[in-house]
Amino acid sequence: MWGASLLALVVCLAIASPWLATGGVATQHPDFALAAPSLSRRALVERLPPTYRTLDAPLPLAWFSGSIVRSADPAEPLLPLGSDSLGRDQWTRLIFGARLSLGLTACGLVGAIAIGGLVGLVAGQRGGWLDTAAMRVADLCIAWPALYVVLVLRAALPLSLPFSTLFAMMALVLALAGWPIVARAVRAVTASERARESVLAAEAAGASRAWIARRHLLPAVVPVIVTQALLLGPAFILAEATLSFVGLGFAETQPSWGMMLREATQPFTLRHAPWLMAPAAAIALVSLAAHLLALSTRRD
Repeated sequence: MWGASLLALVVCLAIASPWLATGGVATQHPDFALAAPSLSRRALVERLPPTYRTLDAPLPLAWFSGSIVRSADPAEPLLPLGSDSLGRDQWTRLIFGARLSLGLTACGLVGAIAIGGLVGLVAGQRGGWLDTAAMRVADLCIAWPALYVVLVLRAALPLSLPFSTLFAMMALVLALAGWPIVARAVRAVTASERARESVLAAEAAGASRAWIARRHLLPAVVPVIVTQALLLGPAFILAEATLSFVGLGFAETQPSWGMMLREATQPFTLRHAPWLMAPAAAIALVSLAAHLLALSTRRD
């Protein structure tokens, strides 16, 4: 219950980001670089020198085109999660980054489930040399450190790619890294279900493999796929964050959680600008929610 609620909250924030944003993704406010979180600009005493300034007047709020709440004065931005070293709104970048990170994770999961589910279902149903060959390939892929596999596959691609191409290639990289885990789980359930009397009776009656898979095997495989997706999701988010963190992910103009964490590598971050760690907190929250939901599906 808690896991589903947390995931739903994050997804809703990501979907509603164009309306919940308090500024532009790339809009810079140099006078408010590393500004502390504040809904009113009355006292900006937490910022580092030389950008040190005090504002006593309250900041009026107004409805604004494209956003629920925004500063009525563009020179005095609302910064509910503070700003980075370039004066960009952390809250806006965080919720827009959620769209990118979660969207890429979802596409990677679809690819991993499609490849791994098909391989596992066919291998478990047919058995024999095909089953052995498919599982040995999956074992070989699992034996390699997944993070290194993702880094090598991404590094093999050109560094400069159009956004849509880069998104598709990164989703494919995640799918290629995750399909063996799904394939092994699906194959184990399929092989177990294939030995049941109902399936044996259907085979003896002359039912086709496709009919048996649709009627008997898929209902047992779906819960396993859901659990595997919930377990792979946090790993894919961390993989995207790692790629963006080391410069192999999205460009600076397309903020993702990993790209935002590059700002938090400065030695003074935790002491003077802890709000720059907000993407790490978001990743931890989504990972916790996914694991809680996976545990609840296992109990059910």
